[in-house]
Amino acid sequence: MNERLRFAAYCVELYKSAKDMTGREVFELFRASGAWEYLWDCFDALHTTGPEYTTGQIDAYLASPAVHSLR
Repeated sequence: MNERLRFAAYCVELYKSAKDMTGREVFELFRASGAWEYLWDCFDALHTTGPEYTTGQIDAYLASPAVHSLR
């Protein structure tokens, strides 16, 4: 499996545990918000960070005004 795909799966597991969500809920949230593209684009920086930082960065992305204009 590709490193980026492994990281994406890790992010789903990490985020669902942190937010008490199902995998499907996280998948749909990431799809609707463009978070998949964010994770792909920021892979080089994010895959070297710890779980709390990664979750915080996903939260920051999801809270950004650009994401809210998509919903």
